[in-house]
This record gives sequence, C-alpha cells and structure tokens, in this order.
Amino acid sequence: MTKVGLLLMGASLLCSCQGGDMKTKNEPSRKVLPSEIAGQWYAAGSNALRSELTGYFAAARPEPLANVCALIQPHAGYQYSGTVAAHGAKLVQGRTFSRVIVLGPSHRIAMSNTLAVPDGTHLATPLGELPLDVEALGTLRKQPFVNTASFGHGEHSVEIQLPPLQLALGTFKLVPIVVGQLDEPATRRIADVLKALVDKDTLVVASSDFTHYGANYGYLPFRTNVEANLKKLDLGAYDKIAAKDLTAFREYCEKTGATICGHDPIGILLAMLPKSAMSHLVKYDTSGRITGDFNMSVSYLCAAFTGTWERGELPKVAAAADPLSADDKKALLKLARGMIETQLKTGKRARPEDLGVTVTPAMKRVMGTFVTLHMDGDLRGCIGEIFPRRPLVEAVMEQALNAAFSDPRFTPVVVAELPRIHVEISALTPPAPVDSWHDIVIGRHGMVLSKQGASAVFLPQVAPEQGWDLPTTLTHLSQKAGLRPDAWKEGASYLVFEAIVFHEDK
Repeated sequence: MTKVGLLLMGASLLCSCQGGDMKTKNEPSRKVLPSEIAGQWYAAGSNALRSELTGYFAAARPEPLANVCALIQPHAGYQYSGTVAAHGAKLVQGRTFSRVIVLGPSHRIAMSNTLAVPDGTHLATPLGELPLDVEALGTLRKQPFVNTASFGHGEHSVEIQLPPLQLALGTFKLVPIVVGQLDEPATRRIADVLKALVDKDTLVVASSDFTHYGANYGYLPFRTNVEANLKKLDLGAYDKIAAKDLTAFREYCEKTGATICGHDPIGILLAMLPKSAMSHLVKYDTSGRITGDFNMSVSYLCAAFTGTWERGELPKVAAAADPLSADDKKALLKLARGMIETQLKTGKRARPEDLGVTVTPAMKRVMGTFVTLHMDGDLRGCIGEIFPRRPLVEAVMEQALNAAFSDPRFTPVVVAELPRIHVEISALTPPAPVDSWHDIVIGRHGMVLSKQGASAVFLPQVAPEQGWDLPTTLTHLSQKAGLRPDAWKEGASYLVFEAIVFHEDK
C-alpha cells in the first residue's frame, strides 16, 4: 500500500454542505436550504406566522428614525420577544436594501474565532424563499476563519430574524452568518472583512438576547429588586454599546458576568460601525415582566444605529501561520502514540494527564486534523476531519485511535507492530473554495474535489511525495472519489486548505 490513499472522514457532511455542480463560474446551481426551526421556534404555516407577526407589528410604535443602517434584535420565541423585534423591523419597513447581513451567535457548537456561513443559493422560511448573496458569501468563504460545516444544526439565532424582516422589507439578498466565540483581535479582523461588503444600501442585524437570569441559567447576581436590577445591568451594557466602544463592552460583560448570548455579534457590529453612526435605544422588555415570574427571566433589547456605512478594503488573506511550538508538536505526537498504545495494552481510552501530556492553549485551538500512520515506509492508516469543529488536542486523540483501529482499508494495528509504526499529524487550516482547479498550488494546498455528490481529499504532502504535477494529482483524486479519471476538468468544485505537518523522528 502506498501513501496515496487518504480517507475522508465526514464525507456525508462534506457532501451535504457542498452545492451541486456549477452551471457557470458565476451562476451556481439552485440550492434551497429549508427552515430548520419552523414549527419549533415559530409557526410552520405561512398564514399563521404572518398573522402572528402582523399582531406584533400593530402593537409596535417606535419613534421614526431616518437612515437606519444597523439593528440589534432579540432572538427568543416570538411570544416573548416578538413585540421588541417588531419595533426594529418597523423602523426599516418599506426600505429597499440590496443586502442584509444577519449575525447570530452559535448556541450549539463550539467555534473558536470562527464564522459559519451556508453553501446554497436560497434560504426558505414559511414566508417564502430568500435569495442568498452568493457573491458576498463566496468572498467570506475565502477567509481562513470561515467554514460551512458549522452552519445550521438547528441554530435559531439567525433564522428567527428572517420572517420579521421579510414582512418589513419583502425580498432582499441575505448574508446569514453564525458567529463563534471570539477574542477581541478576531472580532476586529472579522469586522474589517465585513466592512468591505457593506454600502449605503446594506442593513446589518446583530442577533442577541440580553441577560439570562435565574438558577436555570446559572446566573443569580442579585435576589432582590430583580426587575430593577436587571434593567440596570442591561442598560449598563447598552451604555457601552451606545458609545461604540468594543473594548469597554467586552470588559463590562466579563466584569459583570452579564449573560448576553450575542455579545460576539454585537462586538463585530461595534467594530464595523462608522464614527458618525448614532445609537438609539428603541425598546426594552423582559420575559419576567411578560410572564410575571422573575425567578427566571431573559431580557430583550432593540437598538438602532443611524448613519451611512463607510466601505473598507478587503484585507488580504495571509498565509497560514503555525500556532504550535516545537514542544506542542512533540506533546501531540506523544499523545497520539500514547492513545494507541494504551488502547492496545489496557483496552481503555487514555487522557492527556495519564500520558504525562500538559495541554497548552495552542493545543486547544480549534482546527481540523489528520493522523497518518506509516509502517516500514508504507501507509498503515490515515483518518481525519477536514472542518475545524473542536480543539486540536481532542481531534488528535480521536483520530489517532481511528487511524489505528478504524481505517477500513487495513486490519487494526496490533501490539507487535507498534515499534514499526511512525506517527504523522497534519493540523489543518479551514477549507476555503477556489474558483477553479487552476488556483490550487501543489505542495501548499490540500484539496477537496466535489462533483455529483462524490468527494475525495488529498493532504498537501501527497502530491510532492508521489512526484505528481497538478493534472496527475487531480486525476488520482477523481478516481479516489469514484469518478472518471478526467472528471476534474469540468463541473467539479474545489476546496483548498493548508497543513502544518509534523511527525515522529524516524
């Protein structure tokens, strides 16, 4: 067995995330993403949903504001936050926007310094299909911190914003973004990219509920005068927002522990806003007031920003940086081998501390990875995950065991083979689409080919190890996907990624 074969783990996920073949370079095949929350977070029937929203719109009487360019909107079930959300939607009712960017936090998936966007052409709600801004989404997917694998999965924070916007605006091009857990530098980098996508006809919506109070939320900073203290806490956060001070807002949330679930989308918005933008508190409410029970309460706030977007230049995508020190790499290799040895000798799954491995912050970075095993120079197992979805250390532990015991091309590794096994780890940057195969750089890029529901992957080191040029590499990749040898030439789509490759001393 040679080093050619690499198993694409999560192929069904990759295929479900990637669209169909391209009709032309600029005209993607129609791919409608269905609603994931209709019937749960709001009515599944169009008439019932429209009737409910119309009632909230009728009850909302915001002071008119001209030139609204951005909103902060709540994302709870409409029975709780619908009136607050309707205040924001009514402020832009009848306006024409060329693009609406909706930023919602990830409640379900850990996404360190990462964004997730969909791969499709339309997103459906019971009120109809919304066209996605495929050009803007394509620009985002080229950024190393953007993936498509983490979009959806029942996340409601983005989609729940859409029906009120549909009722207020009709049809518009949508850029839906699920936002991961960000530090301040990542927040500012993301804002710089998004500033290159906005213009005077763009609306940006940051989706966030405010304080989640009560034992169920693990947040009880006070037990008396709850309603008044909640308002004081929430409006203290809004003061930082109104000042457009990202650092002060982040520090306030950290100092108070304020459970504002969309603080990262709000942070991106604050870093995007032009200096001339003005903030307006439109509506504030709590579920405690609505239900009469403050033992458990969530706060809802609508804020509007008026002004004109100042469009920026798209930052250049830098080459992949190596976040791992030499000691980090040695520790990960020790961990991979230790996982295999412990499983073979005890039948138990080892923990890092069992193996004398100290997990560093760099090892906790969310990255994709492949673990490759060679024996006497030949491939003995290789399994991994392309899309970044969990800390690198966790991915390495899991994929080391998979490479040793679950690669269907090989029998499981046995104890006698351990001295002859050589471990190699590839830590991956997030995959990004390229316009054509001509954009793939041999030796730098790993590549994923997708066509007609079939996919296959090669790590960056495969082609150089085999001495292949790009056409030869793509021919082998097509065959690996179960396609004709020349299938790569037309109708295929490509993702590329880079890899930080390190291995045990031979």
